[in-house]
Amino acid sequence: MREYDFREGGPVSEMAIVDTFTKLIFGEEQDYSERDVLIIQALRAADLTIASDSRREMGEYLRAMGVREMIGLVTRVQAELSDGAPIPAAMARLALGGSPAPYTISGAERLEIRQRRAH
Repeated sequence: MREYDFREGGPVSEMAIVDTFTKLIFGEEQDYSERDVLIIQALRAADLTIASDSRREMGEYLRAMGVREMIGLVTRVQAELSDGAPIPAAMARLALGGSPAPYTISGAERLEIRQRRAH
């Protein structure tokens, strides 16, 4: 099933997600499309540890990730987008006692990312 961008009327591809991640990594503060904003919302829902981070901080977090972790995060963002309402879907899973995302990074992986982010 393709993720559907309800605001722009088309599927949100992995490349669109990676493109938005790239904008965050390189610190762009402008030129975010509605699709980018939707992807950023889904990113916040897919990883609640960055839910309140600024875009700059999100970029630093993404920059510190390894390839495997980045691929997993793209998958989780796609899952959030396929739910149709990224933030409410994550909150609903938490309310039901589940994890905030259908796929989670292990505690060791999260610690490693935080350590890289701190440097």
